[in-house]
Amino acid sequence: MSTGDDPSDEAVVDTAADAAEDVIFSRFDADQVQDYDVTVTFEDGTLEVDVYLNAPDGRADEGQVADDAALAARAAVDDLFDE
Repeated sequence: MSTGDDPSDEAVVDTAADAAEDVIFSRFDADQVQDYDVTVTFEDGTLEVDVYLNAPDGRADEGQVADDAALAARAAVDDLFDE
């Protein structure tokens, strides 16, 4: 249940998506990323983050970066609620 001090669902989703994208593009140059998708839902207090990344010419491991991006998204939302 949301209180007046809680961030809006839209703010939660935007914060998570921005954090995930920040991780992706901090590890890969934009021209190395052929495709990516960050899907964030926040319903009834439950956050779901799914990150797909296709960057075959990058030096970093795509799977690890996608996992790190999802973790960063969750951490950013935790920080948002702690403010």
